[in-house]
Amino acid sequence: MNTKLPFVTKEQVEEIAKTYPTPFHIYDETAIRENARRLKKAFSWNKGYKEYFAVKATPNPYILQILKEEGCGTDCSSLTELMMSEAVGICGTDIMFSSNDTPAGEFTKAKELGAYINLDDYTHIDFIEKECGVPKTICCRYNPGGIYEVSNGIMDNPGDAKYGFTKQQMADGYKKLMALGARNFGIHSFLVSNTVTNDYYPALAKTLFELAVWLKQETGANITFINLSGGIGVPYHPEQQANDIEAIGEGVRRAYEEILVPAGLGNVAIFTELGRYMLAPYGNLITKAIHEKHIYKEYIGVDACAVNLMRPAMYGAYHHITVLGKENCPCDHKYDVVGSLCENNDKFAVDRMFPEIAVGDYLAIHDTGAHGFSMGYNYNGKLRSAELLLCGDGSVRLIRRAETPKDYFATFDFSGFFELD
Repeated sequence: MNTKLPFVTKEQVEEIAKTYPTPFHIYDETAIRENARRLKKAFSWNKGYKEYFAVKATPNPYILQILKEEGCGTDCSSLTELMMSEAVGICGTDIMFSSNDTPAGEFTKAKELGAYINLDDYTHIDFIEKECGVPKTICCRYNPGGIYEVSNGIMDNPGDAKYGFTKQQMADGYKKLMALGARNFGIHSFLVSNTVTNDYYPALAKTLFELAVWLKQETGANITFINLSGGIGVPYHPEQQANDIEAIGEGVRRAYEEILVPAGLGNVAIFTELGRYMLAPYGNLITKAIHEKHIYKEYIGVDACAVNLMRPAMYGAYHHITVLGKENCPCDHKYDVVGSLCENNDKFAVDRMFPEIAVGDYLAIHDTGAHGFSMGYNYNGKLRSAELLLCGDGSVRLIRRAETPKDYFATFDFSGFFELD
């Protein structure tokens, strides 16, 4: 039977929990570094290649520091993400600022840091010009509209997405930006999320490379980089085949040689903005079974909830779960694994087969390294958990402490009651 194995054992978790009670997110430093190196090697054929890690996936400065050491920049979409990058020492063109419906002041901060700024809409040209002026190098996000398909079928519906310029707006936007002083241009597009196929990136690259050739002909713009953004996913289900990043990089290379090189665009740098691919498999949410319930179904209640991992409640997303210490036991019991929120969708698993789970067992919820902690919230007054790093030397480091009631009440100015120690 296909399965997934966590990167921590029952014995490790029992020892960690003596210092850091469950629930907590834990990340595997060694695997994060190895994966970043594989990605870099897969695109090493492009001398300007750079990965801009999507901060929104795992906004933790310790994680950003690891990726910085591996040669990655950051993809930021808000003021606080820019500030976190700056705090880690990431600045200049190691930052890609890709936002939408951008509040006043954020373009100014990005420009002050020297970041690449990626405009999401034609009307943002006037907005940025009025706010802080158009930088010499600027990027525009493209939305082709319609249904996006690759060889294995329909991928998504960009025509229903709020992001990006139309094709004609891209040309008009470039001309307007040139008149306002821009001299170098980038192209960006995000069309599909979490693809588990080697076909998506090469197909997207072909679309954007053909657009670049057309834009050069239409506007004469000096196009210096093309950002393929995110979209490379991970196999959440154990039976899924993981993406082959070497095959993906080679597919992009072939499209580059076929389309850009003959058009005189052979010096264009390729950028990516991966989050899920970079971190998801290398994070586990560790939680403890604290209750059981026997009514019309069998329930196991754990000390984590949707506050700690929102994807199952929000999307019905599948996350594999391992009962630590029972990896080799038969899965002959059917449970819903649930949290304590006052919402019936607060479930990590529904009608799923497990080994028999006892109160006190530790469960590892897989693939929570991206869009796990970062999507947390405080509904029901729940407090967000700690984040830990399993370091390369085997030690465990606290990289974000768990919230306390004092944190929850910190924004109130009501009475002395909330001034907790």
